[in-house]
Amino acid sequence: MQINLSGHHVEVTSSLREYVDTKFSKLERHFDHINNVHVVLTVEKLNQKAEANVHMNGSEVFASAVNADMYASIDTLVDKLDRQILKYKAKVSQH
Repeated sequence: MQINLSGHHVEVTSSLREYVDTKFSKLERHFDHINNVHVVLTVEKLNQKAEANVHMNGSEVFASAVNADMYASIDTLVDKLDRQILKYKAKVSQH
């Protein structure tokens, strides 16, 4: 799984990059057909926003999360993506 991380009005530090890598490794444990993940971290006044687009074999999943803390928004984002990926995995396995 390749993770592309970019920042909009925020500098992507090594600690943020490591945090994103560890959190997104959870998704790979649940579904191993993930090819590419594009994560965008944005700061808008007081809101810290995290968005991710996950490319899988035959499908694509998008989620975003907004919080006052960047780490909390990344946590919420991973939880949303995890639910969507598990739903997709169940849908694929039924066919």
